[in-house]
Amino acid sequence: MILSKLKEAIICLRAGRVTLPYPFAPAPPEEGFRGKLAVEVESCVGCGGCAEVCPPRAIVVHDTSPAWRTVEFFLERCTYCGRCAEVCPEKAITMTREFETATDNPEDLHVRMEIYMGTCQRCGRCFPPPSTFDRIMQPGFRDGDPAKQEAGKEA
Repeated sequence: MILSKLKEAIICLRAGRVTLPYPFAPAPPEEGFRGKLAVEVESCVGCGGCAEVCPPRAIVVHDTSPAWRTVEFFLERCTYCGRCAEVCPEKAITMTREFETATDNPEDLHVRMEIYMGTCQRCGRCFPPPSTFDRIMQPGFRDGDPAKQEAGKEA
């Protein structure tokens, strides 16, 4: 019994250090690491695609007026999955390599953006962003209406 424990201790001591000295000598994360979100307010068009695909619902979109939209990121709920960055058509959301997000101020993990929505020069109403279902009907996809498909074959 003692001999087996001694043999195990010798094996462990021979291996040397197997962990990184993290707080004293931090190493940068590897390429492709998904850390804290970075949002470029100037690039965002307010489509709300990021809020639709966020699993923990950490992104909330509000229409405050006909011409203004508010997008809020609650980063304390973020699971760093990167879905929002994947679906952003303007690449306004990126995943940084920052992972140390501990803070004593909850406002550090809250991003709020006010976005002016593009309006029609004639009527003044906002252009609604295309939904996923609207994009399905774009050319290259099937229409779904058999009457239109038959009419298209005859023409």
